[in-house]
Amino acid sequence: MKLYSTRDHSITVSFHDALFQGQAADRGLYMPQLFPLIGQDEFKNLAGLDFKELAYTIAQKYLADEISSTGLENIIQQAYHFAPALKQLDDFTFVLELFHGPTLSFKDFGAQFMARAMSYFVQDEHREITILVATSGDTGSAVAHAYHKVEGIRIILLYPSGKVSPLQEKQFTTLGNNILALEIDGTFDDCQSLVKQAFADDNLRKKVKLTSANSINIGRLVPQSFYYFWSVINVFFQLHKDILVCVPSGNFGNLTAGLFGHAMGLPVKKFIAAVNSNNVIPEYFETGEYKPRPSVRTLSNAMDVGNPSNWERIRDLYNNNYNSIKQHIWTTSVNDPVTIETMKQVYEKYHYIIDPHTAVGMRAVERYRDNVPADKFTPAIVLSTAHPGKFQEIVNDALNMDYKLPESLHNVLRKEKQTIKMPGSFKYFRDFLWAI
Repeated sequence: MKLYSTRDHSITVSFHDALFQGQAADRGLYMPQLFPLIGQDEFKNLAGLDFKELAYTIAQKYLADEISSTGLENIIQQAYHFAPALKQLDDFTFVLELFHGPTLSFKDFGAQFMARAMSYFVQDEHREITILVATSGDTGSAVAHAYHKVEGIRIILLYPSGKVSPLQEKQFTTLGNNILALEIDGTFDDCQSLVKQAFADDNLRKKVKLTSANSINIGRLVPQSFYYFWSVINVFFQLHKDILVCVPSGNFGNLTAGLFGHAMGLPVKKFIAAVNSNNVIPEYFETGEYKPRPSVRTLSNAMDVGNPSNWERIRDLYNNNYNSIKQHIWTTSVNDPVTIETMKQVYEKYHYIIDPHTAVGMRAVERYRDNVPADKFTPAIVLSTAHPGKFQEIVNDALNMDYKLPESLHNVLRKEKQTIKMPGSFKYFRDFLWAI
């Protein structure tokens, strides 16, 4: 698998190098040079596979030149002791439950695969690797659990103090060992900026071997494409219609993974990018101008991103062609009051409980169908990115109930967090990295 930088297409690397570099030397993001195409006949064969079999088949198309078939099989088997689930709400609306992994977040799919892939390669390395991760919630817990006690790899998580839920915070600040959590005085965008500045500091990188497990790393996006194949193929061959796919979006890595699948031939009619009040991308669709700004805090906090990193990949994928982007993607912004209203409506109509992020997606599909009457009966898959238990207080308030936590979440709340508080200044962060 050869990849190039979004900022200089002449810079090309292997998957191994992209995985461990995280970001290109010119601060661009890595993109596949070629997407392996899948024909209709092969899609029919994929429809009969379980999730791990399908994941192996798609991964092999990308990585067969760098990872042996046995190695890839072991990575898949070790990564996925869980699978996605499809919940059909009505004749034309499906929810793809991606919260059945160890941290009850869709990010488990990318983090677990990435950790095993790095472990596969790192067995021949003789220097500790430091992985920097900026998180607004679920990325931190998914990465922390995937890499916990993995030899030769140290995880440093940066998160905005007071801006993630207490439960999310406990999930990634209570593990210890090779997991260090930095509580940053600032926003998620400040955390993300610190990580990017560290990668751009050549002197620092000569001393500390740095990489990232955020969605800027291609190692997260390849495995996230697996569940798009699994869900779309299953619904497509059930209903024999093209599919709408709605993705609750913050940093836009999840949507990018879906677009990778589409580039390989996945029959998706339109991707719906559902965002909260951080509406930089809907404004871009209206004006053609990309104007990032500081993020604002919402109930769907994992999507509180004012300068989504992966938008650079999406623009590159469509040759920075505004009309081409609009042809494949539709977007809308859903505020907190409407998010709560949607949670109530879904529960009343379907007796189904969703978290705030999924609610943003459900309302986005409703708006799309109102705006495009021709697609009123086009099947839609809404990605459910987190277990409602991770947002227990919001669920309780919205639905006027006492929602019981899963045992795994109940247990983590009893643990003491271990963090290092730090200003949102690169000087402090750089000195910290220099000293460890």
